[in-house]
Order: sequence, then C-alpha cells, then structure tokens
Amino acid sequence: MNSLILLDKLYKTQSLSLDEYKFLVENFSAENADYASTLAVKKRKEFYGNSVFIRGLIEISNICKNDCYYCGIRCSNRKADRYRLTKEDILSCCEVGFSLGFRTFVMQGGEDPYFSDEVMCDIVSSIKEKYPDCAVTLSLGERSKESYQKLFDAGADRYLLRHETADSCHYAKLHPENLNLENRMDCLKNLRKIGFQVGCGFMVGSPYQSGEHLAKDLKFIEEFKPDMCGIGPFIPHKDTPFKDFSAGSAELTCYLLSIVRLIHPSVLLPATTALGTLKENGREKGILAGANVVMPNLSPESTRAKYELYNNKLSTGAESANGLEALRKNLKAIGYEIVESRGDVKK
Repeated sequence: MNSLILLDKLYKTQSLSLDEYKFLVENFSAENADYASTLAVKKRKEFYGNSVFIRGLIEISNICKNDCYYCGIRCSNRKADRYRLTKEDILSCCEVGFSLGFRTFVMQGGEDPYFSDEVMCDIVSSIKEKYPDCAVTLSLGERSKESYQKLFDAGADRYLLRHETADSCHYAKLHPENLNLENRMDCLKNLRKIGFQVGCGFMVGSPYQSGEHLAKDLKFIEEFKPDMCGIGPFIPHKDTPFKDFSAGSAELTCYLLSIVRLIHPSVLLPATTALGTLKENGREKGILAGANVVMPNLSPESTRAKYELYNNKLSTGAESANGLEALRKNLKAIGYEIVESRGDVKK
C-alpha cells in the first residue's frame, strides 16, 4: 500500500477499508499530512468556500455524575472548584454573543442532574423565543431517547456527543464500568432518528490507543456520516488517573482532520480548543487542515478557568468571545473569513 495513492482514492470515493485506514494512520508523516491537507482544503472549499463558522460556547456546569478517567471534572475530583450557571446567566451569555455576531449557541456541561428535562427545555425555549434565527446546540452527554425528544421539541437544533473511541475494549479502559460504548452509540442513533444535526468525535493519542482504534473511529465516521465531528488531542489533567500519560500529537490530529474531511466532505469540523491549547496557532493549523468551525468561549469570565477538562485549557485571548476581532484577524491572515450565520451543514 501507498499512503498518497490511498489519499487519492479517499478523495474520489470517500471510503476505504479498515486496513487501509489503519495504514494511513500508522504511516503518518509530514509529507502525507501535507498532501492530505491539500486534498481536504480542496474538498471543503467545494462546500463552504473560505467561510469559517463561529459558535458561542457556554459551559453551563462543571458538575458531573460520571467518573471518566481522562476528565478533569470527573465526580471523584475533589479539587475541582464546582459551579453551575443559572438560566439568567445563560441568557446573559447569549445576549452578549448575539451582539458580537454569534448565531449559534452551544451549551456544554458535565452530566449535572440539576439540568433536568424541565430545566433544560425551559432554557432552550427561552433562547429560541428571544433569538429565533439562531441555532441551539447541546452537549450534555448521555440521556434517554425521551429526554432527547423533549429537548428537540423545545427547539434544540444540534447535539454533540463524542463517541471518544469506536472500540469497546478501548472504551472500557477510559471509562468506569457503568459506562459502555453500546449505550453511547445508541444515544447517537436516537439523536439521528429524532432529527437533530448530530455530532460525534474522538480523542487523538488517548491512553492505550492504537492505530487500529483510530482506524475504527474513521470507519465509524464513514458509516455514520455525522453532521459535525469534534476531534482533539488528548491532554492529561493533573487530578485524574491519566495524569502521567503523554498528550496526543497536534500534528497527527490535523492529519486526521484532513482525513475526516475527505471521508465526509460536507461535515462541520471544528478546530478545537484542545488543539489550540496544545500547540501555538493550533486552531489556525486545524483550519488549514480542513476544519471550518471555531468555538470561542462565551461563558462568564469568572467560571471559564473552572471548566478544566484538561491541564492549561485555553479560555482567553482569541479563544474567548471577547477576542473575536483577534480571531477574525488571525483567520484572515491565512485566507479565511468568519461569517455571521447559523452555519448549518450542507447536504
């Protein structure tokens, strides 16, 4: 097999075998990454031109009932400084965001039992009533199909639920016994059936990850065809069981962003905060690899540092909503333009 030939094949067919994906991953090189990004940018421009969509990220709570081994807000981390935003806090974030030009609001949080269907539906419907032309995205973890339906009926448009890894044995090494990949995948299928624009995603370089695991992630994306896909490098957190593991590679992450773009050319693909945290200009490198979404932080400044999923998470400067002009300038310098729209997926 030859990586460049496989990338050409992927560009033309949007499909490879599991072994071919594994070969691409395990033969990662700067040359292959450059070629993949060239093809990926060509594909994304067919669908989205030079447009980059902005999402206003609102981190509504760092309280979580789960104990995922990689996450800084896991329930057993007694050192975490916990907080929870009120409905008024969230609506205030939206007001600021709307005035800055954001037309999508992303509410993300730990699996906090306080945010019941009743509470979340009230918040979602209030946002949609005030900003009917804006999209509401939720990223609140695993819930029942009935819960997802209620949130959709209240006006939520999109739901992000990273699958983290498409290999069940690997999933078990990253999560406690009460969490399993089968339920995660069922949640994604339920979200799709209900009518959400659905996002999945995975970590690059997570503990115990192999080339075959990443190949399975790519094959899953090929088969599921998510509307959104969040890929970011694993970064350890000092107060988790994985504190001594090495971070994932920003370069490999960008390479995989390019491959995902080739697999599913119309996908909404973020250049994640984790990428920007791990490497200087990481967000811009992600855009140059084929990403077309950035998610500046709209959360109150008093809580941003508390939503610490991993060490040294960026939440200021061009990673914050306050730094939108700096972000606009940075992206313009590499040939891209922020557009003020909902930024829905192209079908």
